[in-house]
Amino acid sequence: MKVISTNIGRPTPIVWNGKQTTTGIYKYPVEEPLLLETEIVAKDTIADRKVHGGIFKACYLFSSDHYPYWKEKYRDLDWNWGMFGENLTVEGLDESKIKIGSIYRLGTALVQITQPREPCYKLGIRFGTQNILKEFIDHGFPGTYIRVLEVGRVSKGDVMELVEESKSPLTTRQFYHLLFSRDKNSDHLKLAINNDALPLGKRERLEKFL
Repeated sequence: MKVISTNIGRPTPIVWNGKQTTTGIYKYPVEEPLLLETEIVAKDTIADRKVHGGIFKACYLFSSDHYPYWKEKYRDLDWNWGMFGENLTVEGLDESKIKIGSIYRLGTALVQITQPREPCYKLGIRFGTQNILKEFIDHGFPGTYIRVLEVGRVSKGDVMELVEESKSPLTTRQFYHLLFSRDKNSDHLKLAINNDALPLGKRERLEKFL
C-alpha cells in the first residue's frame, strides 16, 4: 500500500436545513507531509469533534482504487484526491483484507486500524446529493480511520507496512457490513465486541444484538 496523496481541509461554510455551519470535508492535496497527532492531523479542519477526530478517528484513509467507480457515477464533479474527506489517499488499500486492530508503519508514524467511515450529510453536500450516503454504504468500501500509536509524519510516496497483524480476523469490510445490516452475523458481533481497537461505546452498542 502506498500513499499517493496527502490532503488537508480548510473551514468551509455550508448551509444545512436552513442553518449555517462549517465543514472540513473539502480536503485537497498538499505537497508537504502530514503530521499525525494522537487525536488529529495537524493543520487539518475538524468542524464537529463529536463525530470526527479523537483517539479512534485521528486520521482517515481512503483507497485510490475506488475512485474510478465513483468517477463513473459522478462524471460532472471536479475530481481530485481528497474527494471523500480523506487525509491520506492510499493505493492498494483493500477493506476486505485489512483487519481491525492491525498495526502499520506509515511514514514515521505507527498506526492501528480502527473503524470504517460512516457517511454523513456533509459527504452529500460535497457530492451535491444526499443519495451518495446510501450508495456509499451499499458499495461497501468505506476506507478506514486509524489510531496513532506513535506520532509521526507521512509523505506522498510513503509505503504502509504491516508491523503486527490483528489477532482478530474481522476485516474493515465485514465490520462495515455488520454496522448497517439488519441480520447481524453473530460471529462478527462477538469479534467486534472483543476487539479493543474499536471504541468502547460502539462495542457496547453492538452487545444488544447478541
